[in-house]
Amino acid sequence: MKKSIVLALICGVFLVSTTGWISFSDSNESGFGKPAPKVQRYLYVVTPGVRNYLGYGGHGIQVFDIDNNHRFVKFIKTAGLSKNGKPSNVKGVDVSLATNCLYISTLEALQCIDLTTEKLLWERQYDGGVDRISISPDGKIIYMPSLEKEFWTVVDAKTGDVLKKIVTNSGAHNTIYGPDGNFVYLAGLKSTMLNVADTKTHSVTKQVGPFGADIRPFTINGAQTLVYVNVNGLLGFEVGDLVTGKFLHRVVVEGFNIGEVKRHNCPSHGIGLTPDEKELWVCDGANNRLHVFDNTVMPPVQKTSILLKDMPGWITFSLDGKYAYPSTGDVIDVKTRKISTSLEDQNFNDVQSEKMVEIHFSGGKAVAAGDQFGLGQVRKAGRN
Repeated sequence: MKKSIVLALICGVFLVSTTGWISFSDSNESGFGKPAPKVQRYLYVVTPGVRNYLGYGGHGIQVFDIDNNHRFVKFIKTAGLSKNGKPSNVKGVDVSLATNCLYISTLEALQCIDLTTEKLLWERQYDGGVDRISISPDGKIIYMPSLEKEFWTVVDAKTGDVLKKIVTNSGAHNTIYGPDGNFVYLAGLKSTMLNVADTKTHSVTKQVGPFGADIRPFTINGAQTLVYVNVNGLLGFEVGDLVTGKFLHRVVVEGFNIGEVKRHNCPSHGIGLTPDEKELWVCDGANNRLHVFDNTVMPPVQKTSILLKDMPGWITFSLDGKYAYPSTGDVIDVKTRKISTSLEDQNFNDVQSEKMVEIHFSGGKAVAAGDQFGLGQVRKAGRN
């Protein structure tokens, strides 16, 4: 009897082992266990992204392979023509993973491009024109400033339909949708106050400031507690408290004169945080430099400066924080401060733009995207 039981147990173990091996083999044949598609990391640079100058990349999207020394991959044609049939200034770019689309704002219109087919899905003109857009974290809502006029337009990302207008009378210009999705930060060219809109009601519920002059480019930290702004007449930046609404600090770049700038009429036009928020990088238009500040202390302290090939008018960073992308087309290694390469098109011409965004693809679809604003990515405790 005991021998029979032992024999049965041995046979059962053999059967289970054999069945398991056969099941694993069959599942492999059906696709189970295959490695996931490789994620491709590209930098999408939209032109003309320095005014309407076609000499910095023509009219369309220049795509670069981040993991292959930012080498040129392809050129995608875009819409965005003015009434005279010439390419219009590109004002902003953003990505929605929900719709798998890229959005480009020009002086007159907003266009929606499918990221897989690279086809234009729609292009719509809006009352008051369009400036630098920003999309909600869930990819469903776009906040669209009019072209330095009185209001922002809130639109549906899928259709482009208008949901609401927000009147601020501030000269609508730059926009940042907060990473928590609850607040949008609205900066106008004609105001020293930063307006904060509640996304539940699409209405302004708070102001931050006043700052020392009218607000130009700005960025925020990931916790949405601090804002860093460029203002007219200042080579440097100012800091505000997004929770209390109070002005905190004014920081002047030391060792450099303000000088004359080619564009924007602003000494510092471009500011961004490294994703880990340890550093703040600020553009210097007259001296063709980026100034790096230690952001682990408050106010931030100047550390070093990097010479560029041309005037910078914008700055953002790669998602992993390895690269800095000024609008000059220089690609900077953040750790070494060295220019590792320069963006060039298929004909080896310089590509420059103040409108660029990193996009990751897997299986032909967008699976991750950076931002055009150099936003901090450190999420701390919730807002007070």
